[in-house]
Amino acid sequence: MTPGDRLSHIAPDGTARMVDVSAKPETARMARATGQITMSAETLAAIVGNSVAKGDVLGVARVAGIMAAKRTAELIPLCHPLPLNDVSVAFVTDTAIPGVRVDVTVRTFGRTGVEMEALAGATIALLTVYDMAKAMDKSMVINDISLAEKTGGKSGPYARP
Repeated sequence: MTPGDRLSHIAPDGTARMVDVSAKPETARMARATGQITMSAETLAAIVGNSVAKGDVLGVARVAGIMAAKRTAELIPLCHPLPLNDVSVAFVTDTAIPGVRVDVTVRTFGRTGVEMEALAGATIALLTVYDMAKAMDKSMVINDISLAEKTGGKSGPYARP
């Protein structure tokens, strides 16, 4: 068995390649990614109270997450550029962490999935929270970014256990 038989992004000669999806049927695709950023209670209070010097942290981070999902193919070399039908970015603030959880859902109708778009959206949304609040708290930690679920395509549905 050659590397190309096992991994779809490896050509028979062992070089990296973009997967040819032209023969795959178009189907409805959805992917949802989640993650979180932990921070001091004071920083979380400033974010919730909209008193961070740079402005509306979660509003800007929401737009950044949407933009990242839309531009994933420009960031990850072997990703296909996809027309996205919907990108939603939702935040939940949690004083028990303390921190912010993000949930990004991406939808398209196409030949390949949108898992990378959802993961990129979650990552960049959390990085934007860090960027906007870092003057208050450089010890924030971004963690637990992962695919929560996906539907559509040959491999069928997936839900993180």
